[in-house]
Amino acid sequence: MTDDLDRLSFDELVRQVRACTICKDVLPLGPRPVIQLSESSRILVVGQAPGRRVHETGLPFNDPSGDRLRQWMGVTRDTFYDEQKMAILPMGFCYPGTGKSGDLPPRPECAATWRKALLARLPDIRLTLLIGQYAHAWHLNGQHRSVTENARAWRQYWPDIIPMPHPSPRNNLWLRNNPWFEQEVVPAMQVRIAEVLGCEDGQ
Repeated sequence: MTDDLDRLSFDELVRQVRACTICKDVLPLGPRPVIQLSESSRILVVGQAPGRRVHETGLPFNDPSGDRLRQWMGVTRDTFYDEQKMAILPMGFCYPGTGKSGDLPPRPECAATWRKALLARLPDIRLTLLIGQYAHAWHLNGQHRSVTENARAWRQYWPDIIPMPHPSPRNNLWLRNNPWFEQEVVPAMQVRIAEVLGCEDGQ
């Protein structure tokens, strides 16, 4: 199927992704792929999967996690939602439902079906933000270290990739236990993002 996708135009590929119903029988609220991208996007944001609020609004990171993420990045909502600047491709494109301890993992069908073809159409990406364990596992060459270990090793991937924890309020304890992330990584990330975007984009 990958070869067939490679023959599609960018617009047709994105249209097919947004119309995807592969997982319709197992999604509690039905399919609604939430992605953002342009062939000129310069920063790639890789999260897990849309939460319920994002599913309802169709806007990625339109929740408290997104507020913290934009604060970490040092960008405004306008910049964040400018597809010419930011591509947002979670590991799962649809809301997977909720389990006992939060949202369920992203459905694996998304990455298997669409991810390589979409990433191949993003030639101008200069910085990739990997948010959470599923993004780390897929993008860091199959390395299975913990989120904490990957985030601590951020200089190993600099300046092209930044492995990060999830900005969810559920991670407040992690952030309290790992103050180095907001003390060291966040300031460096903000400088790098401003550099990639070619301007200072303050709050």
